Amino acid sequence: QVRLLESGGGLVQPGGSLRLSCAASGGTFGLLTIGWFRQAPGKEREGVSCISDSDGSIYYVDSVKGRFTFFRDNNKKTVYLQMNNLKPDDTAVYYCALDYSRSSCLVPGGPIASNFDSWGQGTQVTVSS
Repeated sequence: QVRLLESGGGLVQPGGSLRLSCAASGGTFGLLTIGWFRQAPGKEREGVSCISDSDGSIYYVDSVKGRFTFFRDNNKKTVYLQMNNLKPDDTAVYYCALDYSRSSCLVPGGPIASNFDSWGQGTQVTVSS
């Protein structure tokens, strides 16, 4: 099974940028649905962004549209989340995850965490002045 390792989190001031990476090892890394989720203290896990190879769908939660970009490098088996103009509300632990059933990302309410089979350990993003 694929193992995922996130990196790139940290402390940043409002308006700043971070690039999260999620490197996969073992298994295959093609024809998947790949998601970025986040969980803030006291809140439920939220789907932030998602790419699906099943239908080519790409999803961003409304609160990050225009600020976050999800991209991938299949040769390096790595996906990235470029986060610009960060806000305090973006503070959370960020996780990448793989869905081997290749669910579409375009479902009401965004990607469903329970559909995802493999998860990384998460990386903390703190946006504060």
